[in-house]
Amino acid sequence: MSDERTPLRLGILLSGRGSNFQAIAASIREGRLKGVEIAIVISNVDGAAGLTIARELELPTAVFISRGRRRGEHDADVADCLRAHRVELVCLAGYMRLLSPEFIAAFPNRIINIHPSLLPAFPGLDAQRQGFDYGVKVAGCTVHFVDEDLDHGAIILQRAIPVLETDDAHSLAERILVEEHIAYSEAIARVASGEWEIRGRRYIRRDAPGADARVNHC
Repeated sequence: MSDERTPLRLGILLSGRGSNFQAIAASIREGRLKGVEIAIVISNVDGAAGLTIARELELPTAVFISRGRRRGEHDADVADCLRAHRVELVCLAGYMRLLSPEFIAAFPNRIINIHPSLLPAFPGLDAQRQGFDYGVKVAGCTVHFVDEDLDHGAIILQRAIPVLETDDAHSLAERILVEEHIAYSEAIARVASGEWEIRGRRYIRRDAPGADARVNHC
């Protein structure tokens, strides 16, 4: 999807503080995430803290208020903005809004999300507490492609941590967030490299056994 001369252009969608966006931006700025650049940061909430950070970093920003608008109309405006900024990969970073099927179809296998559980366990809201209340011994986070089903697309990578006996739901969520900040940049690097592909539900290296059967290239 990109090469050394042409950085992969990211579009960041956020609704709040955007801590994962900040981690991605820091990875790019510090040279740990190469071959990508942030083309635009978009929020559906005016005054989102993540927008303030983006402006301080002198990144392009846009706001499309979602409250009171039909999802399809709102998403069409966001998609037009992403296209105008030549975005190649859309990164959801605390974007608290379900995407319309039309939006997802406009960026096939080019939208990724991070979820604070080891999917397919505990999809949906408050996944950290779901896992804690269930009594899991291992928790973590998942970066995955977005499709029309909730927290369902092909998994790019996961990071796991043990659940400590001293944990509560809050401390577990904080420890998972540390892993999220690492995982998202690692996942973007995989996509940007062009060396990985979706094969069925697996995201694996193109030179892995069975490469002739590749499908859904990214």
